[in-house]
Formats: sequence, structure tokens, C-alpha cells
Amino acid sequence: MDVSPLVWGVSIGLALAVLFVDVAVVGRRPHVPSTAECLRYLGVYIGLAIVFAGVVALTWGTAPAGEFVAGWLTEYSLSVDNLFVFLLIMTRFAVPRQYQQTALLVGIILALVFRGIFIALGATVIAHFSWVFYLFGVFLIWTAVKVAREGVGDDAEEDDYTPPALVRLVQRVLPTTDRFDGVHLTARIDGRRVVTPMLLVLVAIGATDLLFAFDSIPAVFGVTREPYLVLMANVFALMGLRQLYFLLGGLLTRLRYLNIGLGVLLGFIGVKLVLQALAENALPFINGGEPVPWAPEPPTWVSLAVIVVILGVTALTSVAASRRDERRVTADR
Repeated sequence: MDVSPLVWGVSIGLALAVLFVDVAVVGRRPHVPSTAECLRYLGVYIGLAIVFAGVVALTWGTAPAGEFVAGWLTEYSLSVDNLFVFLLIMTRFAVPRQYQQTALLVGIILALVFRGIFIALGATVIAHFSWVFYLFGVFLIWTAVKVAREGVGDDAEEDDYTPPALVRLVQRVLPTTDRFDGVHLTARIDGRRVVTPMLLVLVAIGATDLLFAFDSIPAVFGVTREPYLVLMANVFALMGLRQLYFLLGGLLTRLRYLNIGLGVLLGFIGVKLVLQALAENALPFINGGEPVPWAPEPPTWVSLAVIVVILGVTALTSVAASRRDERRVTADR
């Protein structure tokens, strides 16, 4: 897949233009978006992703288009886990609902910056050291076990969230206040300049984005090796994240099997990466430095089908379990 610098430039420029419009809208009028507004924006972003997949199919073929869709769905599913942590952050710092849009928007911008850096580094490493897929695969399998062992998710509580060390460092070094001053990061109280909780929220979200990038970037590289598709999958997944947060709201805490589903998803991609590394092996201590012939590499359509099934089963079983619990509560009354 040959992507010219012009295509890179136009794609990044369009993404920045959409982001600029989003910033202008939210910056002009911080508010709690309605369900209709969230659905409208989500529909636009999902539609843009589908159109982009069609453009990729017409320009480079159906295989790259399938890789983009698989990467987009993978990143979207992992982003839902981000939303759950964002919910805990908002609860922990008692962020007023009308200011949460701004905090989420800044978090999305930070996520795009961090992931752009990680994608560039990952592409460079992969181009020079193909054996890095062994490391990516093992890391994802280890992460999958760790995520799945967290088990069934319960309701989000303030006590479930511990601020990152960076947030605690800011609180120790800088004078802070528990009072919000709109979306301002600092405020003057009694003649003294202090840090508002909004700055702590942004630091917490930024630290969280950085940690999640370690999982999501190797996972998407496990679906496609093309840096352009990896970047665009991240861009389209993050575009509707803010609206998805407000649309799902309390439903996030009802996705009780999210950890298990994400664990299975990451495990599948991790195994796929290891098989891919074996099929292209060049390490001298594995099979004499020759590719391993019995290591099959699942085609894109198989990966896409597995991802869709995993996400579908996770959502359906979570909804079914929630409804079952609701019926039990009603019956006990």
C-alpha cells in the first residue's frame, strides 16, 4: 500500500479541521449534550469512517479497507474501556456535567498526540526489527490475562479510582483548590494563584491516555502494518468518543463483561502477532533463523469476523445479565 505525502497531508489536515470545529463549538458554549446531539455527531463520525473505508477500497483494494475496519473496531472497543476510566476520573474529582465536555475534548486531543507519536515510533521499529512482533504479541497476551482477570465490572465508585502519581505530584508541588472556576486551569483566591481541579482532571486524563496507548497501538498494528491505516483507525475511533461518553452515561457501568471481552480480543490479536512473527521469523535461535511453515497467519476477513463476534457477544451478554438482575430486583419487591 503506497500512501503519498499528499494523501498523508490531506488526511491529517481534514482530521485537524474537524477537531478545530469541535473545539470551537465546545469552547464557545460548554454544555451537557442532549441525546439527539450525541446521536447526530456519532452518526456523522461513523458515516465518515465508512466513507473512508470505501475510499480505501476503491484506491488500494478491499484488503486494506478490511484492515482499516478491523483496526477501527478494535480501537473503538478499547476506547470504551477508556471511557470507563474517564467516568471514574470525573466522579473522583466531582467535575460538573457542563464542564465534562471540555475535559473530554482536551483528553481526546492528548490521545491523538500520544498515539501519533507511538505510531511513528512503532512504524520505525517494525521497519527495522521485524522480531518486535514477538514482543508486541507477548505483551498483548500478558495484558489480555491481566484485563480478563479483573473480571466482571461493578458500578463505578469514586473509591475505585486512584489518581496517577503525576496528579499526586502536582497536588504536592502546586497550591490547589477544590473549587472549579469554569473551565479555567487556575484561579485567584484570596490574592493567591491556585490550581483548579480542572487542571488535575486533564493531567489524570493525559496520564490515562498515555497508558492506554501502550495497549491500543500494538493491538492495531496486529491488525494492519500500514501506519496510515493505524493512524486513521485511531482518529476515527477517537472522534466520537466524547459523544459516546454522554450517550452511554450510566450504561458504561452495566457493561459488566467488558473486561472479559477486551481480554479475549487482546489475547486473539496477541496470538495473531506471535503467529505472524513465526511465519516471518528471522531470529537465529528459532527454527534456525528460517520462517516457521506451520504458523498460519489469519487473513483479514477472519480477524474482522472474530473482532465483530467478540464485541457482539460481550455486549449481548452484558445486556442480558443486566436485564436478568433488574427482573430479580423487581421480583424481590
